[in-house]
Amino acid sequence: MKNLTRRKFVRNTVIGAAGAGLLSSPFRLSALSPNESVNIAIIGLGGRAYALAQSISLCDNLNLSHVSEVDGNRATRFLEHCDREFGFKPNLNPDFRTILDDQDVDAIAIATPEHWHAPMAIMGLQAGKHVYVEKPCSHNPHETELLVQAAAQAGTLCQMGNQQRSSITSNEAIDLIRGGEIGDVYYGKAWYSNKRGPIGFGKKVEVPEYLNWDLWQGPAPREGYRDNVHPYNWHWFRTWGTGEIHNNGTHEIDICRWAMNVQYPERVVSTGGRLHYEDDWQWFDTQVANFEFEGGRTIIWEGTSCNNIPQFGRGRGSLVYGTEGSAILDRQGYVFMNLDGKETKKAIEPDPGTSASTSDTSGFDGLTIRHLRNFTNAIRLGDKLNAPIADGAVSTQLCHLGNIAQDLSANLNVDSGTGKVINNPDATARWKRSYEPGWEPKL
Repeated sequence: MKNLTRRKFVRNTVIGAAGAGLLSSPFRLSALSPNESVNIAIIGLGGRAYALAQSISLCDNLNLSHVSEVDGNRATRFLEHCDREFGFKPNLNPDFRTILDDQDVDAIAIATPEHWHAPMAIMGLQAGKHVYVEKPCSHNPHETELLVQAAAQAGTLCQMGNQQRSSITSNEAIDLIRGGEIGDVYYGKAWYSNKRGPIGFGKKVEVPEYLNWDLWQGPAPREGYRDNVHPYNWHWFRTWGTGEIHNNGTHEIDICRWAMNVQYPERVVSTGGRLHYEDDWQWFDTQVANFEFEGGRTIIWEGTSCNNIPQFGRGRGSLVYGTEGSAILDRQGYVFMNLDGKETKKAIEPDPGTSASTSDTSGFDGLTIRHLRNFTNAIRLGDKLNAPIADGAVSTQLCHLGNIAQDLSANLNVDSGTGKVINNPDATARWKRSYEPGWEPKL
């Protein structure tokens, strides 16, 4: 048994005793005891990976065992950071598929560009891994549906990275709202503002020697490399990104939907465009999307990517209106007000518990800590996930519907039971993307 780890031994024993078919049943077989650490791999080592690594360092029984990145320079910087800040020495695998084959890895955290989120999550679930996938969980509505099906079929867990679902104050506020604190809730406003600059007009250049451009593109149809895409501006190109409504709106729309206790809308309209600059940016820097639910209840998303004027003193947030008052929920806490706008209740998000040696973990990173703790405890102890993929997928689909409505300048009628657009062939044609041959995700 010198070269056989405990995880491999337990897994092989389970298979031998129960048969491989049992591992594909809807019941999760854990190879971990409550006192054993979960080995997690981070795939994609950009900005979110640093927050994930810091959060892992502050989670009991969670170990960063592996990382994967197709950009060699990014990989080097990240490994140096992990060693210096946390003492982590994870194994580096430039091709994530080797991680999926490694039976010592229990879970993966996907922090790649968005065109990889659903295909990689599906591959992870099919490989028997627990999956933490950053928002949005998909590049297009078809992928969302596939991912939800894959998670339902897997014997493992899948959580989306809508971290505010693990906020102490947001959960408290939702309980208050559901308890009638502001009466009957009928309207939610979600917003985000920033001052992003232009991305210019890219020039075709040679692929940098440190970047595996083919694997970076993965499931996306192949395009030549140009100098204004990697490492961040892919967000604004349709081949790889999904625009600001997904990049940030997913969070705030999700909070409004949670507070109002709604699922899919009946009607969606959207206005806006790329209005601030003329450049290669293909999505919208200004967008107001309206989601109308049963009984006329409404959520509005307002995104201004290039004009950083705050609303209600906040650059981002969610405001929920009720018949007896209103409530603002953001990553720092909540404020309840009566119909005259007078503050009636207020709470600040408590520190999630950090060590003095780490950098600031307030706000978003603090919520990442709570979210990963929940994910870890769900794997080890059977705790309920705060953002299971079946629920997170609904908020992702709303954002896709907002973009489709904007593209078509259309009033979309939606089946509130399934989230699918009704009697609109142009919208249906946008439900799925084309894939590089051999890379299309399938169940």
